[in-house]
Amino acid sequence: MDIKSKVVLVTGGASGLGLGTVENLVQKGAKVVIFDLHEENAKKVRKQLGENVSYFIVDVSDEIAVKKAMQNIMDVFGAIHICVNCAGIAPPQKTISRSGAMPLENFKQVVDINLVGTFNVLRLAATEMTKNKPLTESGEKGIIINTASIAAFDGQMGQAAYSASKAGVAGMTLPIARDLSAYGIRVNAIAPGLFRTPLANTLDERIIEKLETMVEFPKRLGQPGEFASLVMFMIENEYINGEVVRLDGGIRMQPR
Repeated sequence: MDIKSKVVLVTGGASGLGLGTVENLVQKGAKVVIFDLHEENAKKVRKQLGENVSYFIVDVSDEIAVKKAMQNIMDVFGAIHICVNCAGIAPPQKTISRSGAMPLENFKQVVDINLVGTFNVLRLAATEMTKNKPLTESGEKGIIINTASIAAFDGQMGQAAYSASKAGVAGMTLPIARDLSAYGIRVNAIAPGLFRTPLANTLDERIIEKLETMVEFPKRLGQPGEFASLVMFMIENEYINGEVVRLDGGIRMQPR
């Protein structure tokens, strides 16, 4: 699919991997709509990248809010061609700690945002994509790219909720790709490893260096631009469908 002038929805697009994706998409000529909870960050992105970026303050797990924002996109742009889901949280907490069992609401919150929120957005975006005219000779009408994590496969201590949510994202990739194949909509997921995101930037450099030694090669954290590059590859290569691709420098996470 040619990205130029296409309408792309990016959740969590005001920071981190989402922001790297937004920057690359705008550079390639796309019109990008951001769903994010952090209005100040979203305003900065809009100011920096210009008129091809719009945003809505949306909780992806809120069905009514997402439906309203999705309708706003359709009212303004008339179509949604690509959806990239990057919104998520990763609060660490062990199943049992000195204070007792992990509160069930904590587990539910992570799953609700990372997994249910991803599905909530993609199902509504896909519904709008079915209305698109075919964009390629084979009849492609849309692309959905979700963000899983290597924690889906190599979850560490304290990552029960996060790993469960991301394993869900990975696990639903193929079934949804099969569900949407009749409509000409592709679905893939990226499972990133350790990346230079705002969360990583809050860590002491000694901790960063220790994390970098865990990566096989190259011995460093990934850059958001590298995530964005894989997003673009998935968009442009029509034969990638139903796949979960690790983007992690060959790392396999240790228990802690």
